[in-house]
Amino acid sequence: MNEGAPPPTERLAQAIIDAAITWSIRLDYNTPSVEEQQAFERWLNADPLHLLAWQRVHSLRGFQGDLGELSPKLALDTLRKAQHHRERHLLSRRTAMKLLSLAGVAVAAGWIAHDNTPWQRLLADASTAVGEQKTLHLDDGSVVVLNTDSAVSIDLDGPRRFIILRRGEILVTTGKDAGQSARRPFWVYTPFGRMQALGTRFVVRLGGQRTRVSVQEGAVELHPAEGGESAVVYNGESRWLTKENSVPAEAQGFDVDGWSEGVITGQNIRLQDLLAELARYRPGRIACDPSVAELRVSGHFLVRDTDRTLQFLAQTQPISVTYRTRYWVMVGASD
Repeated sequence: MNEGAPPPTERLAQAIIDAAITWSIRLDYNTPSVEEQQAFERWLNADPLHLLAWQRVHSLRGFQGDLGELSPKLALDTLRKAQHHRERHLLSRRTAMKLLSLAGVAVAAGWIAHDNTPWQRLLADASTAVGEQKTLHLDDGSVVVLNTDSAVSIDLDGPRRFIILRRGEILVTTGKDAGQSARRPFWVYTPFGRMQALGTRFVVRLGGQRTRVSVQEGAVELHPAEGGESAVVYNGESRWLTKENSVPAEAQGFDVDGWSEGVITGQNIRLQDLLAELARYRPGRIACDPSVAELRVSGHFLVRDTDRTLQFLAQTQPISVTYRTRYWVMVGASD
C-alpha cells in the first residue's frame, strides 16, 4: 500500500466513492472469485484514498448490515422498481430514497439515491467509468458511443427499438434494421422526455434539469415528458429538452461530437468552458480562477490525457496549473 494515510477530512473524488460503493455491492451480493478478490485488493492497495472511501462506505450506519440481510435479487429488484417509477414521474426524490432504503443501499450521504451515483450503472446494459469511452455495435446495425461516466439500457426485441440514457452522454448512429419486414422506429428515452430518430446521427447529453440534443445528420423529433409541444431538431441544430418543453440551445464553442474522436475541438472557446469539459474526463475537480476564465483558446485538446492537455495549456497560455492534490487542480494567472 502507498505510504501515508490521508487525513480523515480528505474530500474524496466522486469516482473513488463510486468505485467503493460498486465494489461493496459486488462483494456483498455475490461469492467473489479468486480473480475478483485479487482485483479488489489491487484496487484497495493502489491508493490510500481507496481505503478511506471503503472505510467510509462501511462506516455508514446500516449499510453493511442491511446488505448482508437481503438477497441479491430482492435488492436489485427494488432498485429497478425505484428507477421504473422515477422514469414514469410517479415518485418524488424523497419517496425514491425511502424505497431504495428497503434494499439497504440508501447510504446516509445520499450517494445511492442521487442522480449521479453508480446504482444507475448496475441497472444498465452498458456503462463507462470516468475517463472511459465505449463503442457498441448493435444487432440492428446501429452504433452507440458512450462518453465518459455514462450508462444506457438497450431493447431491440419489440416493435420499436429504444435506448434509455440513464446518465452521461451518447452518440447514436441509427442502423437500417436489416432482417426486419419493416424498419422499426428508433427511440431514446431520458428523464426529461423521449426522442425519435428520423434516420440520423445525433448526440444526447444529460445535464442538470434538462437534456441537450444535437443532430449531425438527419433529424430528431423531441417529445417532452409532461406533454409539451413536440419539436424537430435538424442537421446542425441543438435544442434543450426539459420535462415541459424544448428550446434552442446556444453554441458551445466546440464540436459536440468531437469527444468520440478523443478530442475537444473548436475555435474561440472560453477557457472556463474548456476546463469544465476536461473535468468530465478525470476524477476530482479543475477549478478556474475568474481572472483567466474569459481567455479564448482554439485547437484540438485531448480528453484521454487531461494532464497532458493541462500542461499544453500552461505552455501556450498566460496561465498556471497547480495540483493541490492529484484530484484537485487549480488554474490561475501565470506569475
